[in-house]
Amino acid sequence: MVRFHAALNLTLGLALMVSAVSTVMLPAQTAPAQAIATDATAKEHAFEVASIKPSKSGDAGSDSNFNHSRFTATNIQLKTLMQYNAFGIPAAQIVGGPPWLNSDRFDIDARVDDAVVEQMVKLSREERTLWRQQMFQQLLADRFKLAFHWEMKEFPVYALVVAKNGPKIKPLKNAITGTSTSAGNGNLTARGVTMEKLAQTLTQELARELGRIVIDKTGLEGNYDVKLTWSPDDSSATTTDISNGNATPAGPSIFTAIQEQLGLKLESTKASVKTLVIDHIEQPSEN
Repeated sequence: MVRFHAALNLTLGLALMVSAVSTVMLPAQTAPAQAIATDATAKEHAFEVASIKPSKSGDAGSDSNFNHSRFTATNIQLKTLMQYNAFGIPAAQIVGGPPWLNSDRFDIDARVDDAVVEQMVKLSREERTLWRQQMFQQLLADRFKLAFHWEMKEFPVYALVVAKNGPKIKPLKNAITGTSTSAGNGNLTARGVTMEKLAQTLTQELARELGRIVIDKTGLEGNYDVKLTWSPDDSSATTTDISNGNATPAGPSIFTAIQEQLGLKLESTKASVKTLVIDHIEQPSEN
């Protein structure tokens, strides 16, 4: 089994990013994006400066934000940083490591060089996501001495299949010159995507709600425009019926929305998944 250190095998050079976009997500289809760069490329795409300190807030929750040239996180667990920022995979797909990985919390303040920001704004959303993942992977290698390898492991997953009454979406007739996806707050819009790409998007964007990888088993070919609206599981959003003052859910669950709005369905099953196995990790080095 080939093993490697994250610092030497972090992220794709930008020249490889575009070709990697279609293979960012995973199981039974393709492996998660594992960017590989020379030392020079890794340095160019890294945070210019980063402050990492143990959090003393004592709170149960955490908060993070990447705004223009600055990333800030308060009271964040390292496993969360790996899951959402560095690799874009569900927590179950990250195994190994010491107990503090799931308990200790950190405050992080990291900044990006203005010249790097200028390059990033010219990229597509997916290319920027890959670049940012590269930066976080480099941060983990430099400050936490992360070393890892990939293994195939069997996990519960969701298979995206066609519902009983057939799909409610139709393939686009015109040639596709590009794709785009956006998601947040109970809304997902994807333009010109394949079903495999849609499954990847559901995995990455809805990791908190689904908690599993989604694999394409629809058998549908072509490219599609997709729009989904649902009530997030972690949302307390409600609407109030003016006639009686009773609060009702703001919308359907993601499972119901996929079936009613797309004519597709998420079925629980198992599949062999490419899993990140932590070989070594340390408490962060001093600032």
